[in-house]
Amino acid sequence: MRNNMLGTMTKFRLALIQLMVSPLKANNLNRIGTLVKEAASRGAKIVSLPECFNSPYGTKYFRENAERIPGESTKVLSETAKEFGVYLIGGSIPEEDNGKVYNSCTVFAPDGSMLLKYRKIHLFDIDVPGKITFQESETLSPGNQLCTFDTPYCKVGIGICYDLRFAELAQIYTQKGCQLLIYPAAFNMTTGPAHWELLQKARAVDNQVYVAAVSPARNDKSSYVAWGHTTVVNPWGEVVAKAGSEETIIYADIDLKYLSDIRQQIPVLKQKRHDLYRVQAVQDCKP
Repeated sequence: MRNNMLGTMTKFRLALIQLMVSPLKANNLNRIGTLVKEAASRGAKIVSLPECFNSPYGTKYFRENAERIPGESTKVLSETAKEFGVYLIGGSIPEEDNGKVYNSCTVFAPDGSMLLKYRKIHLFDIDVPGKITFQESETLSPGNQLCTFDTPYCKVGIGICYDLRFAELAQIYTQKGCQLLIYPAAFNMTTGPAHWELLQKARAVDNQVYVAAVSPARNDKSSYVAWGHTTVVNPWGEVVAKAGSEETIIYADIDLKYLSDIRQQIPVLKQKRHDLYRVQAVQDCKP
């Protein structure tokens, strides 16, 4: 596990961009630079965009907006990360590869290099009678690789939206040394009020990590209406930053000394009974 908690960089600023997504891809891509510039000017070292930041979320939109990686959207992300010297988590975009479409997140370093490509591993297939039915699997294929990346501050684990419901993913990332988990996500007006904040708190407390979930802004005219309320939760389960439903940027100072203190005070990660139970990855995380 990285031991940055004992080094000099025990705090850094995280920025989450709750973007109002336009139906036009070009409009979304053209606005990224301005928003990341604002975040960087306020001291953000890691910046994240929301799920499906470049085009509307919905099964009827995924294939028509899908693109290759590298491609148009990732070129903008790379150039933006380099221009403003930040780690940029590119929310997610619909990715086309060999006839399949994936919901994919790319991450770029301050030099513009792509650090990883994560494809959403748990597809959002649900049926809540009288409220919402949605089947991502009608259009999307699932990924099959867990992904983390290193920064000078801490190791970060990536999931997308529905992945937040699967505690095992967060546990494995924590075992791999992650201290911050980031989920670009677009919960809806049914699951958002019920579970959005609850799930983030659960993942944070269970693993004694910071958890951030970054949503698109709410557009009541969309076929799929996002809940919004982009949030950051600390290892004690407290909400330390939270948006409303409108477009905005929220900031949180990630305090790794505080994380270390929590783990020393309630040392559950050291007290697990691996002789009785175990959660482990079938394959190694990338990179």
